[in-house]
Amino acid sequence: MSNGEKGRSGGKPKPDASRLLAFDLISQVNREGAFANIRLPELLRASELEQRDRAFVTELSYGTLRMQGKHDFAIRAKIDRPFEELDPKIVDLLRMGIHQIFEMRVPLHAAVSETVELARKVVGESKGSYVNALLRSISSDELIYENLASDPKISDLQKMSVLYSHPEWIISAFHDQLRNWDAVKELLQANNLPAKPNIVVWPGKSTVAEILETGGSVLALSDYGVESDHLPNEYPAIRDKRAGIQDVGSQLVTEIFYATRDLGNGESWLDLCAGPGGKAALLYNLLLNDGSNSDFLANEPTAHRAELVARVIPRDRIVEFDGRDNKSFGRSFDRILIDAPCTGLGALRRRPEARWRKTLQDLKELVPLQRALIDSAYEMLEPGGVIGYATCSPHLAETTAQVLDAQHRHKDLQVLDISKISPRGSTGVKADGTLQLWTHLNQSDAMFLALLRKPL
Repeated sequence: MSNGEKGRSGGKPKPDASRLLAFDLISQVNREGAFANIRLPELLRASELEQRDRAFVTELSYGTLRMQGKHDFAIRAKIDRPFEELDPKIVDLLRMGIHQIFEMRVPLHAAVSETVELARKVVGESKGSYVNALLRSISSDELIYENLASDPKISDLQKMSVLYSHPEWIISAFHDQLRNWDAVKELLQANNLPAKPNIVVWPGKSTVAEILETGGSVLALSDYGVESDHLPNEYPAIRDKRAGIQDVGSQLVTEIFYATRDLGNGESWLDLCAGPGGKAALLYNLLLNDGSNSDFLANEPTAHRAELVARVIPRDRIVEFDGRDNKSFGRSFDRILIDAPCTGLGALRRRPEARWRKTLQDLKELVPLQRALIDSAYEMLEPGGVIGYATCSPHLAETTAQVLDAQHRHKDLQVLDISKISPRGSTGVKADGTLQLWTHLNQSDAMFLALLRKPL
């Protein structure tokens, strides 16, 4: 990565391989709609980079994607034309350079010279000179963000949006729940920190002790979780598909839902929105190994996601119905988990591009779908049965409002107090009995869960 002054005076560009791969990922994510967490492993597998360089690629690419809102502020401040008229490749190159200058431990001269060499390769000599001039102008303005923070003409919300690199509507949504700007800042900071993979063991197939033999530390929120300190494929249980990668928040949601078996009347279980299969795998194996002979079914209407579920539970336990059409199932269930499609605002630390892709329009389209899934589950629920309504989002429209709306439509639905059911007691439980985890408080995705019971 420290190729210093190579090729700086003309000749064929020789960009650093790590930065070239990072640029390829960022470009594919921003320009082609790729998902970073899926595409990066593919690119790394196809490369010949050493482990240290692979770590650099991950830090640079994920960090640039997360913080590009902040970096765009610096670009806009120095360019001589509308931002929208810039070559998209130049935008991504500038973002990468700015990230190295302001957010990483890369020396200034290397951050600039290596980015310019990369620019010569991907956009040509003349545009490379333009990138060089802009990066030098931006890097010379060391107080660019401090001046923004002290500018009385810019609102506090706008400042937070730039400095913490989140869209304003998402920040407002967080404040609607937290009701405290200092807490919101802590959450935004937590969303910008890289997260280590969380491993989940599947009972009867692997154990926490086995995972710890390779390395890691026990996760406080789960009886089945380990925070990894190795690459996932270095764990035999992962390679053998006896364990999975799953955020500890999702693990806890599954454990809590499984714990409702102690309420009785729990012989038949349905995961209504099972793809890609994380919660289904843990729940299926918990039921398989508790001696209850409970019947478990996973539903996933999207074919490719159903195939992902089939990698972690038996294919004959999977159906592919529209979850909104309860008549397709032709039966009823004692327990129905709705891991509802949502904005995913609770997982922004793990999905660096997600904050830039989600919009209020997405929210408007998802809320009716969530409502319809709850109504369908209610129709299939046996008396005395429990619906677990979960989202990886803390947005009020997708959480508390959906629960209140469901109770309005179905007067007999009771909200159970999760603190009396959860293996972690009152951790994350709100006054209304629902669960809301927070990344800055629980070191997990910001998962929501409500348990809704139909009386006998």
